[in-house]
Amino acid sequence: MASSSSLLWAVDIFGRVYTLSTAGQYWEICKNGQLEFKRVSAVKECCWGIACDHQVHVYVHSSDVPIRYQEETYENQRWNPVIGFCEKLLPSDRWQWSDVSGLKHQKLEGFALPSPHWEWESDWYVDENFGGEPTEKGGWTYAIDFPATYTKDKKWNSCVRRRRWIRYRRYKARDTWAKIPSQEDPRQLPDPFNDLSVGGWEITDEPVGRLSVWAVSLQGKVWYRENVCHHNPEGSSWSLVATPGEVVQISCGPYDLLWATLWEGQAIVREGIDRNNPRGLSWSVVQTPVPENAISHVSVGVNVVWAVTKDNKVWFRRGVNSHNPCGTSWIEMVGEMMTVNVGLNDQVWGISCEDRAVYFRQGVTPSELSGKAWKAIVCGRDTDRSQTGSSTSLLSAGCFFTDNIKEQSGSVFQSDGDLLPDTEGPLAIADACLPSVADGGDGNDEGGQAAGSQTDPVAEPAPTPPEEAGSASEQKFPADPEELSSDRDSRPAELQWTNIDLKEAGRSPALSASALAETSSLSSLGTLPLGVEDRYGADEHPLWGWVSGGGCLVDSHTSLKWFTIQSGLSSSGQSLCLSITPAQTAAWRKQIFQQLAERTRRELENFRHYEQAVEQSVWVKTGTLQWWRTWKPYKWIDVRVALEQFTGNDGTRDSILFIYYVQMEEKKYLHVFLNEVTILVEILNEAKHSFALYTPERTKQRWPIRLAAATEQEMHDWLALLSMSCCESRRIQGPPSPQAIWSVTCKGDIFVSEPTPDLEAVTRPIPCDQMFWRQIGGHLRVVESNSRGIVWGVGYDHTAWVYTGGYGGGFFSDLADGGDNIHAQSDVKSIYIYENQRWNPVTGYSSRGLPTDRYMWSDASGLQECTKANTKPPSPQWSWVSDWAIDFSVSGGTDREGWQYAADFPASYHGHKTMKDFVRRRRWARKCKIITSGPWLEVPPIALWDISIIPELPAAQEECVALWAISDKGDVLCRLNVTPQNPAGSSWLHVGTDQPFISVSIGGFHQVWAVARDGSAFYRGSVSPKKPEGDCWYHIRAPPKQKLKQVSVGRTAVFAVDKNGNLWYRQGITPNYPQGSSWEHISNNVRKVSIGPLDQVWVIADKVQGSHSLSCGTVCHRTGVQPMEPKGQSWDYGIGGGWEHISIRGNATELSKKTSQEAAAEHPVEPPDSEAGESEGRGDLPQSTLLVDEDPGVDRNAIQC
Repeated sequence: MASSSSLLWAVDIFGRVYTLSTAGQYWEICKNGQLEFKRVSAVKECCWGIACDHQVHVYVHSSDVPIRYQEETYENQRWNPVIGFCEKLLPSDRWQWSDVSGLKHQKLEGFALPSPHWEWESDWYVDENFGGEPTEKGGWTYAIDFPATYTKDKKWNSCVRRRRWIRYRRYKARDTWAKIPSQEDPRQLPDPFNDLSVGGWEITDEPVGRLSVWAVSLQGKVWYRENVCHHNPEGSSWSLVATPGEVVQISCGPYDLLWATLWEGQAIVREGIDRNNPRGLSWSVVQTPVPENAISHVSVGVNVVWAVTKDNKVWFRRGVNSHNPCGTSWIEMVGEMMTVNVGLNDQVWGISCEDRAVYFRQGVTPSELSGKAWKAIVCGRDTDRSQTGSSTSLLSAGCFFTDNIKEQSGSVFQSDGDLLPDTEGPLAIADACLPSVADGGDGNDEGGQAAGSQTDPVAEPAPTPPEEAGSASEQKFPADPEELSSDRDSRPAELQWTNIDLKEAGRSPALSASALAETSSLSSLGTLPLGVEDRYGADEHPLWGWVSGGGCLVDSHTSLKWFTIQSGLSSSGQSLCLSITPAQTAAWRKQIFQQLAERTRRELENFRHYEQAVEQSVWVKTGTLQWWRTWKPYKWIDVRVALEQFTGNDGTRDSILFIYYVQMEEKKYLHVFLNEVTILVEILNEAKHSFALYTPERTKQRWPIRLAAATEQEMHDWLALLSMSCCESRRIQGPPSPQAIWSVTCKGDIFVSEPTPDLEAVTRPIPCDQMFWRQIGGHLRVVESNSRGIVWGVGYDHTAWVYTGGYGGGFFSDLADGGDNIHAQSDVKSIYIYENQRWNPVTGYSSRGLPTDRYMWSDASGLQECTKANTKPPSPQWSWVSDWAIDFSVSGGTDREGWQYAADFPASYHGHKTMKDFVRRRRWARKCKIITSGPWLEVPPIALWDISIIPELPAAQEECVALWAISDKGDVLCRLNVTPQNPAGSSWLHVGTDQPFISVSIGGFHQVWAVARDGSAFYRGSVSPKKPEGDCWYHIRAPPKQKLKQVSVGRTAVFAVDKNGNLWYRQGITPNYPQGSSWEHISNNVRKVSIGPLDQVWVIADKVQGSHSLSCGTVCHRTGVQPMEPKGQSWDYGIGGGWEHISIRGNATELSKKTSQEAAAEHPVEPPDSEAGESEGRGDLPQSTLLVDEDPGVDRNAIQC
């Protein structure tokens, strides 16, 4: 994890709820502290709890995106020959006010808020949008009869009409405990809840945000909360679920695991839980681990079940998964716990029965689900922070003023008695400043565990109660373990602003300073804030009664600060005694380097006129790789590779790559000058660890040099070395400039290119195939930039990332100098395969197809066989994190089993079966994860789908940079306080919409355009730096019979791409009419478009014609773009294929007018014949569309990066 954090929830024995952040080191008390709770169950978005009065409450975390729900009802009318359309309907007609089906009566005044925690946003209004197009005034749509197909145009046979009324309500109970209304039957005795559990948010393809909330009553009944989801966090009602016995406790996992314990001591397991049956179908009984001890507590995760028996023994259930939720057998674990709780990633927490401390199970990984050892969480409470600050200031006073205060400060260094119960005797301190204490080490290492941390609640004896100490002036402080010094006449200065309650725990005289540094606590100083009642002693730790980790994300890369007591002692003691700060150390190091460089320059000055005795050439690296032979028969052959690097007299470095091979028993070689290489890119290949090397000529031909290594590490070593050598040859170092062009491949790799001033020249622009691209560490799906150096990205898992300004990460970790700007990064994506079936009259649908049919398990095209067994992750860097599951979120819809139907392969699929459907398919999905590093920091907590940063010129004077985004749920967001100094900004501002959006773009002069999910376009009015969210949306008609999917806005130009790959230009945009007048078709076969701050047009194009094959995902540049010709004239083809995204929005580099005029005079415009001949030689196509070869031959050299 990067900068984001998640929360561990816990309840102490007094019913107070605390949270502990994965990035923090203090327990923070939850708001609404007057409520006392028995148990809580947390997930990422919220936490459910049972208060001590047995009432259920939910705590929903605040977010920049509000929780909104759209209420809708339809007004229906029928045409009357006398008065026209009116409210008088036929007796057989639907209600005048109804739902969309017409079967439910819904009047406007019949809608009420579901609970006091909701509020109305506005009054009812008519929806004047129909299928992405605006309707006539009034929002009416017409049809022949109820029900029928409605149109927005009134016809002669339109006998009925209807319109939709909309009203939004907003959930207002955020960051507070909201009481769930009880629905007790007055005819029966009260049956309050005693336990509850929340989970089920990752049940296969269920609606986003849906949760399964289970509860147990005092009478042993199990209840399920209906309709708990993102837009209804409180749910609607409780439903009773029958059980084979009386239940005492229940646990629900993220997926489909649900276990409960019975009064008799057995466990019961719910089976049949899926997206269509979230409550499951039946129960199965699992016996106790040992007959004499019943199960008292159980907790489940994704593939694990932990249990505690009545003798406090901890048990692990082996063999648990979605296909076998009951598991196979029990394994006894070391330690004794009161309760255990399984959280995200199957991490485990527990509460010891000895000291009531919270313990974390270390070493839990996907390959070792049972973990290795228990480790105590020794974090203090948030009320201890003021105490730590007081003790730190007291220490400072003791070190710099009198010996009397030194002695008093010595008492501050005591540890809590329950942390080191095996030590006795007075505390030994060598010096008040204690430099050895400051160097005590980290509590996470082995030495720290041996010194003072608790690793096993069973092995540790009971804590020794602390002893009350006398007054501070009467205590003795030994300066040495053998020599005691007492100065009873010394009296500390009185501190008027604080009360000092000193307690001294039993100590061992031989206690080491390192152990002291790890376990010392300053909680004995200071007082609590006014109005807060602390029920613990000044140096006591909370006694916990319940813990919940369902919302706490911990993985192997998470750095936790939970296991070492934090105090101001170490840092302050070290800084006071040594008086050396990191800033001073860095300054000294820089000064030493400068002096050494100056000395070297002086010593070499007298010898610069001498010729070099030997040629400065060195063989950097040699090795054995495989090379894809580019003539028939095409195959991989073993070659020897050598990289020669040489340095010129002027200090410049260049390199040559030699590839030696054997043909017809004759030794041959080919060579490549690395200063001619335009890109090095890893190839998406399951069988080989391969990469491609492009030059301008090979870019035009789409025919790179392909090399493969034996191992992934060897391939990354070669890629890193060759990339660094290419950068040295071109004198490119360090991070990219703010003007850089960013792009992303379909594999998720990130590349940047430094633009030159003549890249956008009107005459003789630099061809795209000569651009040099270098890789940046990380893994993203989308990246956007602007000319002030602000860069944001979005991963495949919709996580937002902001660029830190570094360079490196990934396979550059050992060579590139990334410094502190390189961070760990992870991404999750889904791999899809299709199950295909054909209908036959005997058996119905089956896996036996016709000989001409596609594979019964295939990819989306049906041309490649893909089964569950032979489908692997995209590359060895990826690892599976889930099982195969049916994907219900397919375009066109599915039935309850995930099938889509069609007349034949391939055809248009739909989600319901008709008489003409003879084939069907369904999509299976499996998630995989990659862990890498790069110059990116996570921007929590909202998942994003699209982002856009305003393209600015370098002379822009505005302090804040406008940044807009679309969340994964379709909400439109505006980021506040984004500056070059704070590129992550501060918070999100929600911009209201009537429907989900999929694309947004902000251009010059704060023009904001967006595309809705139905394919229509919208323009946001009155957006300005003072009003960054604007005031209203203006509906823009999409091109005829097309649905837009992406929009990009430059300084004045607006381009859009529809779902059929057509590129459109918006005409008629003026300052007085910024919505424009009409759409003009520019090109086809376009996947993405990016418009720059100078109205440059760059696209990612499919089916680009190359020398040998059609290439998909190619970077293309629109040439001839001028203020009077914003649509441009022709296309220039660059790197490809396999590219997914490009951002030109940071390139504000303009060619000076003088240089442009000189270039035009030196190279006058040639006649059309000459220009056509030159274009043919470069492989350019001056046509306005991206042409497709009518009969492309199959080229085995074509690759997808």
